Amino acid sequence: MSYYADLGFEAITPEALRERTASPAVQRFLVEGVGPVSVSGIPELGRILLAHGAGAGHLSEFMRQFAAMLASKRLQVWAIDFPYMQQMSEEAKRRPPPPVKKTLEHFAAWYALLASSSGSPLWVGGKSMGGRVASLFASQHRCAGVAGVIAAGYPFHPPKKPDSLRTDHFPDISMPMLILQGERDPFGSRDEVAHYALPDSLHVHWLTDGDHDFKPRRSSGVNQQVLIDEAAIVAASFVRAQLAVAARTCSTLV
Repeated sequence: MSYYADLGFEAITPEALRERTASPAVQRFLVEGVGPVSVSGIPELGRILLAHGAGAGHLSEFMRQFAAMLASKRLQVWAIDFPYMQQMSEEAKRRPPPPVKKTLEHFAAWYALLASSSGSPLWVGGKSMGGRVASLFASQHRCAGVAGVIAAGYPFHPPKKPDSLRTDHFPDISMPMLILQGERDPFGSRDEVAHYALPDSLHVHWLTDGDHDFKPRRSSGVNQQVLIDEAAIVAASFVRAQLAVAARTCSTLV
């Protein structure tokens, strides 16, 4: 059996996946043509397509805790693995991610599948590299119905290279975007980001003393679990606030 089959992932076609009803429990599928996904929660607030970072897949402790807390706040999470991560897991051998164009193509395939299966708002997001991919997708598909972007630990720049910014596409993101960032993140610390010119539609929430994985120093008085939960709670509140804005806009137009 494969790595994912051993973990209880159910092989399923995209057509059959669309017919599955939502469940509060985590459901794991190996979807023909696109790959593994863990689905958590009921889409009362909407859904989010969530991508992992470069070095760890959607089953990492960080991703599972973040997804579980989002789901507990009535946001349905679709956490995926990119093909290189699927291969890495199957072979138990580390490998670097492919060029971002490849991960974008795979992310787009997942988005198309989810967009065709429900009328609830569909957000995009991810951890680190996954958040960057989600934001690039949003910037390139402004008419695809993306409700917004949520990025945890956004890689503003490679570590120790603050001049190599990955923010050129931000002005092209027409929907609301939330970045959840540790204050000490080497990919973009609070002190560094304070000097960046960011669009008004982009909101940054800072997590006390957190690093790239939201791990604070012991002297801070908080721990990683607290910060991951805080990030998810803030993200769910952000989604709820945007729904309220959309509702007011619609009522004004009637």
